[in-house]
This record gives sequence, C-alpha cells and structure tokens, in this order.
Amino acid sequence: MTLHQKPNTIKLDSFWMPFTANRQFKQAPRLFASAEGMYYTSVDGRQVIDGSAGLWCVNAGHGRRQIAAAVERQLMTLDFAPTFQMGHPLAFDFAERLAEIAPNGLDRVFFTNSGSESADTALKIALAYQRAAGQPTRTRLIGRERGYHGVGFGGMSVGGMVNNRKGFPVHLPYVDHIRHTFDLARNAFARDLPAHGAELADDLERLVALHGAETIAAVIVEPVPGSTGVLPPPQGYLQRLRQICDRHGILLIFDEVITGFGRLGAPFAAQYFGVTPDLMTTAKGITNGTIPCGAVFASRKVHDALMTGPEAQIELFHGYTYSAHPVACAAGLATLDIYRDEGLLTRGAEIAGYWRDALHQLKGLPNVIDIRNVGLMGAVELAPRKDAAGARGYEVMVDCFNRGLYMRTSGDAFAMSPPLIVEKSHIDEIVSILGDAIKRVA
Repeated sequence: MTLHQKPNTIKLDSFWMPFTANRQFKQAPRLFASAEGMYYTSVDGRQVIDGSAGLWCVNAGHGRRQIAAAVERQLMTLDFAPTFQMGHPLAFDFAERLAEIAPNGLDRVFFTNSGSESADTALKIALAYQRAAGQPTRTRLIGRERGYHGVGFGGMSVGGMVNNRKGFPVHLPYVDHIRHTFDLARNAFARDLPAHGAELADDLERLVALHGAETIAAVIVEPVPGSTGVLPPPQGYLQRLRQICDRHGILLIFDEVITGFGRLGAPFAAQYFGVTPDLMTTAKGITNGTIPCGAVFASRKVHDALMTGPEAQIELFHGYTYSAHPVACAAGLATLDIYRDEGLLTRGAEIAGYWRDALHQLKGLPNVIDIRNVGLMGAVELAPRKDAAGARGYEVMVDCFNRGLYMRTSGDAFAMSPPLIVEKSHIDEIVSILGDAIKRVA
C-alpha cells in the first residue's frame, strides 16, 4: 500500500477489528497512514488532528525519533530475553526510573504488556497478598459501575460497563460493584471536580455490611473513568474511599492506565488527588503507545508480604513471556527521557485551564447536555435520540473525522485527551471542529 491510497483499493475482509461495528466500518472505512506531532494523515492525504492521543496513549505526540532510534538499537542488540529465572539490565533500569516518578511508596514494579494484563495482574497480587498476610477468607473483589478495567476475565468481571459484560456470561465469582459517581442532575457542566457526590464512596460500607469485611480483598477503581465518557470524581470522593478501605483492611487499587503519565498534570492521578493506593495499574503512555507494555506498581506492604518463606521459592506464580521485553523497556526509557526533558508529566497543569474554558464554550449548542473536564481530559455529552442511543454521537464523530478531527466516542459522549504537547491553537482547532459538527448533526 502506498502512503496515500483510496480506501476502496484496500482489502478489508480478513481483519476482525476490536471494539468496532465491523460491517458498518468496512462500508466507509476511516484509515490512517502516518502521523507526526499532533496530527494523523489519512490514507487519502488529509491531516486529522489527534484529539484523543491515539487511545489515550500517545502522550508525547506522534513520530518521536528518539523512541524509534532506541527501539532500533535495542532490536539489533538484544531483541528478546526471558525474564523467567533470567533477566536483562534494561528491565531493572526501567523499573528504577518508573519508581522515581511513582507516588511515594509504590516502588515495586511488575511488568505486563497491556492495561488488561495490568488489571488482572493487580487483582491476582491482591489475592496473593491477602493469603500471604494470613487472611485467606478475603477473596472478594469489588469494582464500580461504569468502570473499565480491560478485557481479561478479571478486568471484565470487576468492570462495570454493561456491553463489555453481557456478551460473555461467565464472570469471576465473588465479585460485586459499588455505585458509579455520575450525577447529571446535580453536577451537569461542572468545571473540574464535581461538588456533589463524595458520599457515594460510602456505598462500599454497604458491601462491607452485606458480605463482611473479612471476605473482601480489594477495591479497584479508575481515579477518573475514561472509557465510559470521562467522569471526574466528586470532591473528596477518593479520599473517602481510601479511608473506608483503611478502616476495613481492604486493598485499594487505582487503574491508571489512562490517567497515568501526565494526563492530569501530575505523573499519576494518585499524586494529583493526593491519594495513594496499595496497587496501581498502568500501560498506554508508558511507552508513548509505541510498543505494548504495562506495569503494576505495588506498595512495600504488598510486595514484602510475599517475600517470605524459603529464598528459593517463587513468590508469585504469575508472569508473561513478554514481561519487561527488552524492546519495550528501551521504548519506555526513551519515553521517560522525553517526559523529563520536556516537562510533559506536569505540562497538563499549565494548559488545563485553557482546555477547560474552551470545552465549556460548547455549552448551549444543540443537544449538549453536559461538559466534563479534569486535567487534559474532557467530555462533551449529547442527548441520545429516542430509541437510538449512540447514533447521534457516532454521526458527529464521523463528521469530525471527515473535517479533520479524530476523537473517541462513548455512546453519545465524546471523550477527549489530546497529546500533552498540545498548544492553545490546537485546542481551538479541536473545539471549533467539534462545535461545528454538533451544529450540523440534528
């Protein structure tokens, strides 16, 4: 295929696309051929601004030569090395660099290959910890409604997005969910964190009363749910959830696959909110989206509880062939260099106010029922059509793509998270294209 090619000349049949209405897409495919900085280029040669950092992952922008060079060098030096009973220096270097920017105390790093693997890994570590700590009855895992923790059986089970669950009738046992925090009636058009809803954290007390604290191993939440349409937590909610977990001896897991690596203007959401979990899952921005990689950060308490027994004993029977893959580590180290040298892990704090004000200019446009923002995350939600939820949002998304803007949709909400290199002119462009599309689509 040449760089610029008409979509109708590309054979589309064999690729079964993920999270896509395949038959609908293949009637009018939207295809990217290249990318640089803030922009994709479509196969027919049009520039399309990236309003979602790929899939929340290209935090430093596209086409970073420094990462590509590091990957090439590593492929020609050590293309693969096992990390089962063996190792390579880059894995240890990468873990040390990650620990340096992590929330205080979360300095033990277990490598995975994706957010889904990170979620399932964190859940398994939580169960292993409770057993090692002499609390084997703590086997229950608590998720949250409207949460997303990947597509493994563990993440699907604790996740709370209906369509991710209902097509697969077999879930993990001993799982329950606390209420979500979305409250359109009280918090519509809130700027930054909603004022109402901290008390929703108390729903965990209901599950403690129902099941008994002695049965609950961990609670997993996204500090800011992204896949369900960017839902900033109410003021004080995460702090309250942390207090309840501490009171009942329950581990708190933050899923920071989306919020990690500068998305909110701090390295991690845990630092932004001032709440430190016991385990933290990451992926996406860890390598700027270039090479699949993820990591679970564990507290010393959790890690050290498993470092008991004979020294020759494997402490955690878990891992992946590609855990700490040398090429992924090289990409990750180069990515961390860029984040450090360009100040990208905190740059979001500098431009978040402009981002917030620009998004809220769309208030009052036809069918706009809510606008939400925190850091460099944002969502604009439209009223659904009667008996056709998601149809209006899909049409707006397609119109935006055709006019030069890529962004994620979640039903009738548009979830946006531009690369951290975004300038004010890019924000103006994103908001202008989206606003015009909303006006055009009835």
